[in-house]
Amino acid sequence: MLISKMATEGGGKEMNEIKTQFTTREGVYKLLTHSEYSRPNRVPFNSQGSNPVKVSFVNVNDQSGNGDRICFNVGRELYFYIYKGVRKAADLSKPIDKRIYKGTQPTCHDFNHLTATAESVSLLVGFSAGQVQLIDPIKKETSKLFNEERLIDKTRVTCVKWVPGSESLFLVSHASGNMYLYNMEHTCGTTAPHYQLLKQGENYSVHTCKSKSTRNPLLKWTVGEGALNEFAFSPDGKFLACVSQDGFLRVFNFDAVELHGTMKSYFGGLLCVCWSPDGKYIVAGGEDDLVTVWSFLDCRVIARGHGHKSWVSVVAFDHYTTSVEESDPMEFSGSDEDFQDQMIHFGRDRANSTQSRLSKRNSTDSRPVSVTYRFGSVGQDTQLCLWDLTEDILFPHLPLSRTRTHTNVMNATSPPAGATIITNTSSNTTNGNNSGATTPGITSLSTALPRSNSLPHSASTTTTTANNTNKAGSGGGGGIGSGIMDSAIATGVSKFATLSLHDRKERHHEKDHKRNHSMGHISSKSSDKLNLLTKTDPAKTLGTLLCLRMEDVPLLEPLICKKIAHERLTVLIFLEDCLVTACQEGFICTWARPGKVGLLSSQNQASSPSGTVV
Repeated sequence: MLISKMATEGGGKEMNEIKTQFTTREGVYKLLTHSEYSRPNRVPFNSQGSNPVKVSFVNVNDQSGNGDRICFNVGRELYFYIYKGVRKAADLSKPIDKRIYKGTQPTCHDFNHLTATAESVSLLVGFSAGQVQLIDPIKKETSKLFNEERLIDKTRVTCVKWVPGSESLFLVSHASGNMYLYNMEHTCGTTAPHYQLLKQGENYSVHTCKSKSTRNPLLKWTVGEGALNEFAFSPDGKFLACVSQDGFLRVFNFDAVELHGTMKSYFGGLLCVCWSPDGKYIVAGGEDDLVTVWSFLDCRVIARGHGHKSWVSVVAFDHYTTSVEESDPMEFSGSDEDFQDQMIHFGRDRANSTQSRLSKRNSTDSRPVSVTYRFGSVGQDTQLCLWDLTEDILFPHLPLSRTRTHTNVMNATSPPAGATIITNTSSNTTNGNNSGATTPGITSLSTALPRSNSLPHSASTTTTTANNTNKAGSGGGGGIGSGIMDSAIATGVSKFATLSLHDRKERHHEKDHKRNHSMGHISSKSSDKLNLLTKTDPAKTLGTLLCLRMEDVPLLEPLICKKIAHERLTVLIFLEDCLVTACQEGFICTWARPGKVGLLSSQNQASSPSGTVV
């Protein structure tokens, strides 16, 4: 067992101590022991041979003001509770719904936030035997079972998600490496599906289902080699990031069914993936014990983070915490009074300052605004790490004068679970000059690479140049192109293309032209570059743009790295008032953000054992 091994190698008591508080620049995060969710008997679950504990949230807009709901799986059991978070202690004696399965185990689940109401929610549940169930835990109904006879895929479901903005489409990945698009309104048929090739690229292919009548699955994706461990939709729902056991991150234009870019892990499989709130960066983690930051616009690794001692199981961006830096590279003077005035103004406008500053990030204002991204990771080493992706890493050549760094916890009105705060990314500027289709600040790595928080390292340089010129007008996509769609394609795919474009909420129209431009260097007219990116022996990728060497990439140091559980961690979710973690023993923990501990919770905490502030 990893923990006992760590203890015997000199870690001792300090290494095995479970932290119940930790401190960042925002303040102290506190574990609310009375807000812990688990099986009603609170007995640690014997996790050997079981699938990871997973957690899903949904807000049902309950008029009582307590609309948050939580779903989690432990072994063969699935629970659905009212989630009281930092407000009240958890009442485990009254689950809204509880299900125990025989012959199979829940592996993952996802709520449809678009259709959730106080009277009804749609919850998808994937299983170890390959089936997918659609249930309503409020009405306590089971409406449909997909892949019931396992004719579509017999392997474990690794990830299931509703297609953003759709009430009926959902995507399911399996340990086979296949991924399927379903429509909840359609049946799966009584025979194994027959497929017809729609599009093929290096190490991926997409097929349609050949059938006289529309049936599931609408599409079958075969991605990489080995299990497809997780996927995540971009904040605008247009792109899909997939991580596989072959160690590759692959990013697709979901509507156009085209590969946008790819990246290889340092070694081993990639297990988890997430997008930054503005869709500019992707973070992946896996069996190399690293977190890897990949630029969507430049299609390359821009940083790695080393803090875990074992496999990284979950990565997630904190959409509610950000640092905003203002600078004026043309002015090198200014009084302290001016600085204090701005700080006072910032404090008065705290509720919306971050959002407004983010919206100005790429404007032509003479004072460029940039963001320091916060993300977190948990792993099989039972540790939680928090990371800051800072300006010196994102734009190592950007000249800055006096920078003013503020911290703000965003006041979001969107549902806390799965909520996304999107910023304006319609254009990119460097030092106030509109760069058009050219990616800002990233021209080469010809100087010594920065290390966050002054990690000790040997000075190293590289002359690798990322020439990702975005060609205006190419890659215009938005749907499955007419050059691909022909009379042989099943009717269901035509319906999918229509739904995926017009049945979604157009929340990010300002970003469309930039995202289309970013497809230019991977367009159908640039097949040579596509082959250059992906047609590579995985064993020979080290030292290439697919997998830069460790000394060629900035190395992040975690802000905090704390042991918070006895068993491997499987969940990390950032909510407005707290962050939520879960371990394989079946305990779901709520950590109150600084200043967010409620009165009742404070009273409860006073009667519980005090934690260690570190």
